[in-house]
Amino acid sequence: MQKITELDQKSPVAEAYRTIRTNINFSDVDNDIQTILFTSTKQNEGKSTIVCNVAYSFSKLENCKVLLIDLDLRNPTVYKMFQVSNTYGLMDHLKNDRPLEKCIHKIEENMHVLSTGAIPPNPSEILSSKKIAKFLEDIKVHYDYIFIDAPPVGVVSDATIISTNVDGVMYVVAANETDLSHAQVAIENLKKADANIIGSVLNKYEMNQSSYSYYGYYYEQDEVSSRIDRHKKKSGLFGRKFGGVR
Repeated sequence: MQKITELDQKSPVAEAYRTIRTNINFSDVDNDIQTILFTSTKQNEGKSTIVCNVAYSFSKLENCKVLLIDLDLRNPTVYKMFQVSNTYGLMDHLKNDRPLEKCIHKIEENMHVLSTGAIPPNPSEILSSKKIAKFLEDIKVHYDYIFIDAPPVGVVSDATIISTNVDGVMYVVAANETDLSHAQVAIENLKKADANIIGSVLNKYEMNQSSYSYYGYYYEQDEVSSRIDRHKKKSGLFGRKFGGVR
């Protein structure tokens, strides 16, 4: 995984992740958005790459401690992105009482990763258990933001189940790949579960040269992102925004 700090900070990709970060910060000014689930309609839309980079971006905010949890119990990916072991993870903590600190990977001072660990034979039952709900609530006291990589909501019910225990849901859509009718059905299923869908990310969007020029100008002229870094969680008037990642 290429971290945004390794990118040209004037590049459209780096700016896109900062924009997503900003919009999440201001997605619901009346309620604290602390636990955020990322899902999509189907596999290979770039959901895991996006949630990893967004989580990493948040960890760069001043005094912002971030935990990224892989709750795709059928096809875990996060540990591969950060090149850490998946020998022990969340399932080992919940089922075998392995100490949590021995399951969490400290990528950097403020960036921690909790992989799945042992893959259970009954993912849906595990995710709908009281243990998961209690864990997601209890872990809040230790982190400023908790990001969750969930399975595609259009494939299995796992993401819909998890959505009932988080503060917000981000929906990833791949340009020219996602079947919009399938996405609409998936989003309706999330809404029926009372999921708080705070925004969407358009991924794999090909930008033309004029768009690149615009982003370069935008980066030079606009200082919103730097102010967000210095003043985390300030009130604003942002509605639900769409982020785009090439």
